[in-house]
Amino acid sequence: MPGQKSHQENGKVVENPWSTLRSYTDARIGLGRAGISLPTSEMLGFQLAHAQARDAVNLPLDIDTLREKLSTFSAGRDSQPARAAQTEPAKCCTPCPPIALHSQAYDRMTYLQRPDLGRKLNDASRNSLHRYMAEQGGEAELKHDLAIVIADGLSSLAVQQNAEPFIQHLVTLLQDDPQPWNLAPFTLVEQGRVAIGDDVGELLNAQVVLVLIGERPGLSSPDSLGLYLTWQPKTGLNDASRNCISNIRPAGLVYEEAARRTLFLLREARRLKLSGVNLKDRTQDGVIENRAQNKNFLLSDE
Repeated sequence: MPGQKSHQENGKVVENPWSTLRSYTDARIGLGRAGISLPTSEMLGFQLAHAQARDAVNLPLDIDTLREKLSTFSAGRDSQPARAAQTEPAKCCTPCPPIALHSQAYDRMTYLQRPDLGRKLNDASRNSLHRYMAEQGGEAELKHDLAIVIADGLSSLAVQQNAEPFIQHLVTLLQDDPQPWNLAPFTLVEQGRVAIGDDVGELLNAQVVLVLIGERPGLSSPDSLGLYLTWQPKTGLNDASRNCISNIRPAGLVYEEAARRTLFLLREARRLKLSGVNLKDRTQDGVIENRAQNKNFLLSDE
């Protein structure tokens, strides 16, 4: 901030001996003082962070831009239904461009005041998914291994900045996985909360659903992306049925590590046919055995 250095050198700001710890955390510690108050630079910094958090909540998601970025993962509209189900696993493409959906919360104020409406799709969105399944499935029942749902949540900024690069890393790992993953089309949900993934996953007949959603902004993290995984999604499940990976962003959990943890949970969910409190994330244990290849999935630093 301009003028900060001269302000701190004017002899009126008392430095805090704990200030050296600030290089290890974004937490507001060791701020110093000017008399009985905070230094002006620190107070202005706090007000800026507060404004950024408020903006993250109210900023609308740019659906068109995100949809264009995610369209690179699509196999194309010309794919026949039977071919879509038999797509080469290594390509790991979705059968069509992302589908834009909306919750029952018709605007931002309603979304903030009525969390229950953000957990359910509106009628038009449900009809869109019914129509997709009917057109793609034909006479056979269309099934998907994985549905990825991107919802704005409480920080569209987090989704706009982090969803597409995270998906790039995840899709790369899915391409190399020995067991194929048949992906449903990406769905982009406006005014959505975590549980809306149950609606989407059930309508897309997906074994497992991943919900990427903007987390509640903090004063040091207005761009934090969260991920929620649910096996056999269906309307009415509670949070005990989900696994969560949080703080996905360059300054938090980096994309590569988040994608590795996600792949582990996906593999284990499919192997054990469950998720939530009964599925443990063991990616922090040091060494995780890759059962499919009989080799180490993650190696410890030791």
